Amino acid sequence: MAPLELSMNTPGLLFPAISLLLLAYTNRYLALAGIIRNLFEDYQKTPDQKIVLQIGNLRRRISLIKWMQALGIGSLFFTVVAMLQLYLGWQHVAQLTFGLSLALMIASLAMSLIELKMSTEALNVLLSDLEALRDER
Repeated sequence: MAPLELSMNTPGLLFPAISLLLLAYTNRYLALAGIIRNLFEDYQKTPDQKIVLQIGNLRRRISLIKWMQALGIGSLFFTVVAMLQLYLGWQHVAQLTFGLSLALMIASLAMSLIELKMSTEALNVLLSDLEALRDER
């Protein structure tokens, strides 16, 4: 089987996807930052153990988002490098570099799934607390 011929169009197709993905990651980060600020204010007014428990989850999620962004940026970086290598006529090296950019994107998406799972679990805890309050009334 002959190796896949990589053209400039192939890495170029990732540009809009990576840009939108990084925007989505930034929005997640900003939403978490807002939640953390609100929890900080709530805790200063009324210290509560539940807020302290949420801090660990939020810290892990912020760290995941940081790595998601870093891997996404790495993917974009190596996509651009692959395009430069194609421009210079280095087909084989460009294929390897583009493969690396795809691997970084896969890692970024996997971390995104983990962060989404953590977010869902946190919301389910809040929903169970609301259900418990409703049942008490």
